[in-house]
Amino acid sequence: MPAEPLIRWSWVADHPAEIGAALGQHVLLTVLAVLGGLAISLPLAVAAHRYRRAEAPITWVAGVIYTIPSLALFVLLIPVTGLSVLTSEIGLVGYTLLILVRNTLAGLDGVPSDVLEAADAMGLTRLQRLVRVEVPIAVPVIVAGIRIATVTTVGLVTVTALIGQGGLGQLMLTGFINLFPTEIYVGALLSVALAVVADAGLLLLQRALTPWARVRGAGA
Repeated sequence: MPAEPLIRWSWVADHPAEIGAALGQHVLLTVLAVLGGLAISLPLAVAAHRYRRAEAPITWVAGVIYTIPSLALFVLLIPVTGLSVLTSEIGLVGYTLLILVRNTLAGLDGVPSDVLEAADAMGLTRLQRLVRVEVPIAVPVIVAGIRIATVTTVGLVTVTALIGQGGLGQLMLTGFINLFPTEIYVGALLSVALAVVADAGLLLLQRALTPWARVRGAGA
């Protein structure tokens, strides 16, 4: 009697809509989480950069959130926000904060002092200097943080299947419940592929935003 294949390709061919919907939900949850994390972490990192007394409490709070086990955090949120996308996003956004705050702060701190002095000599205000000088120079480090946060979030989204919002994690969970390996492997493989594609895409975005880095590297 032939062994049961790990992936039953006939099932995959018969369920493109189900697989596509799970993948789409996974992408949506990931994008919302990373964008939400950026919206919160960028101002916090700038505040920590400008006012050093704020750095310790900001990173401490972000660190505490990051250490909470994901499933425990979702369970704590359910009585307040229910089995909803909001519950998923609160947890997912929270886990991006430490990574994004630290990388953004490191990027801003890495701007050379002579560049800052030149910007001040040109008469730029603090906001103009931040937007036109500091952030562009810090982009490689900031994007590196976004890449880490994105790949991490892709993995964490699978956990939200336990509260009915898991995207590809829902495929895996259903596969475990039904003892059907095909759904497990399809969900797992697509999660890995999504993480790889997202990381590669963000790397290309970083290169597009920092053309001077390519020129400098070519001339080295």
